[in-house]
Amino acid sequence: MLDDHELREYDPYGAFDREAERLHRYFTTITDDVWQRPSRCEGWSVRDVLGHLRADEDYFHANLDGSVAAFMARMGELGATDLDTGNALGIAQHADVPTADLIAQWYALDGETRAGFRARGDGEVDTAVGAYPARWQAFHLAHELATHADDIAVPVEPGDEPARTAWRAALSRFALVEARPEAKVAARAGVTEFTVGAVSGELPDHDFVEAVASRLPAGAVAPAVLAALAVTP
Repeated sequence: MLDDHELREYDPYGAFDREAERLHRYFTTITDDVWQRPSRCEGWSVRDVLGHLRADEDYFHANLDGSVAAFMARMGELGATDLDTGNALGIAQHADVPTADLIAQWYALDGETRAGFRARGDGEVDTAVGAYPARWQAFHLAHELATHADDIAVPVEPGDEPARTAWRAALSRFALVEARPEAKVAARAGVTEFTVGAVSGELPDHDFVEAVASRLPAGAVAPAVLAALAVTP
């Protein structure tokens, strides 16, 4: 069993709520021209990110109702062969939905997701890797929202940033060890120290979060460090 002692300091359900509300405020206040701006996700506009978030809800609901295998099979029948093709398919499925309707759909479904995970508490949910602690999955889903919020430059109040970075860094350290069991990580005053095989170093927590989420720009650190740390797309 993975060591989650650091995650126990944080509330995944509260983080999940805050990231959803931040996105919803942004989506319901931006002007029409913003929707076609490019995001940090190559080839995706702000509108595409919304479509992706809506498509994700089908998987999140499958987490809760135990139907992930059926969901994956259905996506395969529609032509998804990997994560990239699945994401593209999800965006395409919602491309023609009026934007206001799509915001409402996503927000309603995400509210159900968040309530369902909170109710599950320390129980388990169904995932692509089988039964998995609901608390851990809620952290991953909150982090997914946070990452995509950053992808489209959703504002974060300066007073919120320290706590937001703290829980995301804790989750990123956990995710790195989860994906690469040989990895060693340690937190030190806003810095994460890491060793993954022959690669060792340290990064400020914000940069570590970006690196683990595959968002740290090429050239920011050595290519070997980028490759070692990038474990969540």
